[in-house]
Amino acid sequence: MSSSSFSNFLYRKPNTWINFRKSHFSNHSKITAMSVPEQPIPLIDTEASITELMDTLQNLPISLPSLYIDLEGVNLSRKGTVSVLQLLNKEFTTPGSTGITLKDVLESSTTPKAFFDVRRDSDALFAHYGIKLAGVQDIQLMELATRPAGRKRNVNGLGRCGLDLFAPERGGSYEVFNTRPLSAALRIYCIQDVQYMPRLWERYNLKITNVWRGKLEQATRERVWSSQSENFEPNSRAMAFGPVR
Repeated sequence: MSSSSFSNFLYRKPNTWINFRKSHFSNHSKITAMSVPEQPIPLIDTEASITELMDTLQNLPISLPSLYIDLEGVNLSRKGTVSVLQLLNKEFTTPGSTGITLKDVLESSTTPKAFFDVRRDSDALFAHYGIKLAGVQDIQLMELATRPAGRKRNVNGLGRCGLDLFAPERGGSYEVFNTRPLSAALRIYCIQDVQYMPRLWERYNLKITNVWRGKLEQATRERVWSSQSENFEPNSRAMAFGPVR
């Protein structure tokens, strides 16, 4: 299969930051603006590169997330498209040398995976590719759980979690994510969220009590289940409200 038949899929390799990130935690707590990577950001867009990717995802930790995932698209949901990590089914089912596929990893309940507000990502992956996410930890809900009583009505976006994010010009439309080749500026935009997610996870995880940890696990599962239901509405105003008080 030629590379042109694959849509772009971004992954972290040494000294680069990309959209699907295998993490190594830093002890630094300060979150600063993202700088432009010194090396080009590679794309996973061939069967061979998918196989190579899957071989790097073997024997992942089960005690904390090692995968930080984000999707970009036009109206990202069942009603829109997945443009970055906009994959053909074959990409999800292309195995590594041990037979494990990306779909297997995403659906594994024993492989922790961190998202920031999993709902649209889960909706899109389920509707377009039949992927039922499991083992999810939602950093947006983790942030909510760390707030004092009485301040848990609304969920926050990444911008309100203390991130100073780089946002290049996108031409006023998410359609630019469908342009190929994907520009360097848009690649940087795509990676900005996942670059800081491990530090956010670490920050909030230290503050969550055991009582709230149980509530978070249930609320996250309900987010995934809800996103896969026929009645899920990704543009509902209810998306702004926190599920736990």
